[in-house]
Amino acid sequence: MAILEQQRLLQIFKLLPSSSQQTLLAFAEFLQSRQAPSQPMVPQLKPRPLDESVVGAIKRLAQSYPMLDKAVMLDETSRLMTEHIIQGRDKTEIIDELETIFSRHYQKSIQEKTI
Repeated sequence: MAILEQQRLLQIFKLLPSSSQQTLLAFAEFLQSRQAPSQPMVPQLKPRPLDESVVGAIKRLAQSYPMLDKAVMLDETSRLMTEHIIQGRDKTEIIDELETIFSRHYQKSIQEKTI
């Protein structure tokens, strides 16, 4: 759905009385339930270079998991980047944790069926 369509739907929803909002939600859930279950996107894991930087790892993982919303992981990835730059934490440990974060978010998205 295009952004304009989403905004229009939200505007209409906001203008409706509460009972009609509930009806619209119930109808949307009904339509969604009729959809054939789709297979989740599978990550295309790129190999980890031997001398990869933390920034390089974030870019590689973002490309490996294009289905994930990177904004959702921003706090975690920023914290790790800060630990590496400011506190001097080893990049290998940081990259290992980044890989875990991306994998965990992917598994969570599958369980919640958001991808």
